[in-house]
Amino acid sequence: MPTLSRPTTAQPLTTDFSALRPDIRALQAKLVNWRRAIHQRPELGFQEEITAKFIGDRLREWNIAHQSGVATTGLVAVIEGTGKGIGENLPVLGIRADMDGLPVQELNEVDYCSVHDGKMHACGHDGHVAIALGTAKYLNEHRDRFAGTVKILFQPAEEGPGGAKPMIAAGVLKNPDVDALVGLHLWNNLPLGTLGVRDGALMAATEFFTCTVQGKGGHGAIPQQTIDAVVVGAQIVSALQTVVSRNIDPMKSAVLTVGEFKAGTAVNVIADSAYLSGTVRYFESEYGSLIPERLEQIIAGVCAAHGASYDLDYQKLYPPVINDSAIAELVRSVALSVVETPVGVVPECQTMGGEDVSFFLQEVPGCYFFLGSANSDKGLAYPHHHPRFDFDETALGVGVETFVRIVEKFCPAEH
Repeated sequence: MPTLSRPTTAQPLTTDFSALRPDIRALQAKLVNWRRAIHQRPELGFQEEITAKFIGDRLREWNIAHQSGVATTGLVAVIEGTGKGIGENLPVLGIRADMDGLPVQELNEVDYCSVHDGKMHACGHDGHVAIALGTAKYLNEHRDRFAGTVKILFQPAEEGPGGAKPMIAAGVLKNPDVDALVGLHLWNNLPLGTLGVRDGALMAATEFFTCTVQGKGGHGAIPQQTIDAVVVGAQIVSALQTVVSRNIDPMKSAVLTVGEFKAGTAVNVIADSAYLSGTVRYFESEYGSLIPERLEQIIAGVCAAHGASYDLDYQKLYPPVINDSAIAELVRSVALSVVETPVGVVPECQTMGGEDVSFFLQEVPGCYFFLGSANSDKGLAYPHHHPRFDFDETALGVGVETFVRIVEKFCPAEH
């Protein structure tokens, strides 16, 4: 492991993104330093006290009105534009940034490596916070450039158990009522200089199941006296593969993965129980009832055929992330102006990964999008949740520019 130290001072933005305005280019060093400070001290869901204090200290320094302690550790910053609005009802735009880390031991040899053993920002949420802070700072200093209100939601616990629903329950979309919401995810599946924007389904529903099969154990040499839980469990795993292959429209997508199978204690003992767990992913809401129904039917049928019993626990964690077509078009138009070429905007970017921003998008129209952050030339292309995950920090300024342009387009001021 590398020697741990304070983050080094970031260098100015050097990559040529000509669309970035000078004031945002000038923020680049601060964006990197903020991100690295947060990266060094990752915290798990609903434990983000250091991160929340870091955010709150800067909001207070900039005299930005905000509320802390929302849904345990979340914050909501409110910035009101002073530009002359168009029409009577001025718009309210929400910007969401998640801020929790993961229970991953970091293996990066960098001087901003995590100092919290067994915890790491392995998904880019440290960058999301830095981008949101940069957006808040810029908007606060240029209130005359937009009319209406921007609410920046710093959300805990996206990685689990989920902070979006508690924040909604706490009223973050009210007073003033949010008209639309946007958010981004740094994305190492796309190279730096690209943005993934699409309407409709962007990310999948996230659901988990656990199942304990109860058979009857015995000696491996006398199988007729037993109900072999290994055999029952193995047949369940095989049969579950037919849910997607035979019950899902082949023109659509779904995933059913058994990730754990545990049974047995000795080579000559027939196991009396087996434990299975897995995940289900899909885009179309119609599969939200079909898949769990078929899953239990298969488990029940296989168990009945062998005289075994079962205990099934099925949990629906997050619904699919569904983007509103109008807000997605607004984001797409902004993305085209930031990366300045259609090649830089990936219109059909999708993933079976899940995100609890989906709960916000069930409440208000919005668009969640991907900000390309991989740079293989620098070795910054490890996948999300990998212990060597890192990203090209040039993307931070691109993220701020994109958010600011979305605000200026959604909350236009007369000039």
